Amino acid sequence: MMNHFFVGILFVFATFSVQAFELIVEQVVDDTYAIVGHIGPRTAENQALNNTLGFVVTAEGVVLVSSGATPAGAALIEKAVASVTDQPIQHVINIGAQDHHWLGNSYFAAKGVPITALQKTVDSQKKHVEAQLSRLVAQIGEAAKTVSPIYANRVIDRDHDDFTIGGVAFTLLWPGGGHFEGDAVLWMPALKTVFTGDFVFHDRMLGIHATTPFAQWRESFVEIAKLKPTYVIPGHGYAGDFAKSTRDTGHYLAWLRRNVKEALADWRELGETIEQLSDAPQFKHLQFFDRWHKRNIHQVYMQLEAVQ
Repeated sequence: MMNHFFVGILFVFATFSVQAFELIVEQVVDDTYAIVGHIGPRTAENQALNNTLGFVVTAEGVVLVSSGATPAGAALIEKAVASVTDQPIQHVINIGAQDHHWLGNSYFAAKGVPITALQKTVDSQKKHVEAQLSRLVAQIGEAAKTVSPIYANRVIDRDHDDFTIGGVAFTLLWPGGGHFEGDAVLWMPALKTVFTGDFVFHDRMLGIHATTPFAQWRESFVEIAKLKPTYVIPGHGYAGDFAKSTRDTGHYLAWLRRNVKEALADWRELGETIEQLSDAPQFKHLQFFDRWHKRNIHQVYMQLEAVQ
């Protein structure tokens, strides 16, 4: 695991296995931790936990950021938290609209744990939930049938909210559209640490879907950069500094926009554009480059062409 440490402060505490699947708990800074799921695809074994979540230990208990995709996945997350603290999970914050960031809510709601989200995040969850549930059934089988969508019971009807839990100051904010249109970030100014959810991918290639507001994503990344975070807990991959976020996500979003816009300005056809842009050696270190890069070019071309 040493290759995943950064600036000397990242520590691996424990792993939790379901067959070959492991949840990895990393201390990022002080009482703030990342929970790193499988970097690869969703499977029944990993309970669709191929994303990164996290938690903060406060004087009033644990604040959990994202709840997983299934009740069984949420139970694994709870065990991961228990590996480093006896404090119970006292609050859940949903920052993502994609299934594995929030469909584990029912597990914690049944225990009376309050759940907070922005209205934009809840709206996006509701918009996509049927498609997400269908996809889960196809990807993980029987485990998906235990999922009951439960939305936040503390919904914030603005794009920015400051609050304090157990002496820790948080800011929940919407920087603009991203991987999903309602995604948000959780910022801890005193620790210079941000939970970005799917605005940032580390270690693996990000994915652009037909429903992804690509034109907004790059601008949202710039807004997150204005926070000047030292530590980043991404939506996928291992925690790192913001330079890593820029290399693995920011530069790629900017590269796609610049090169596809140039192709459209030159009246290049879609197939020609994909072929000419398919070799991007500066991003080949990202897992799933071969699977996602050409798809991303295709989606960006279609979206940018539609608004010309």
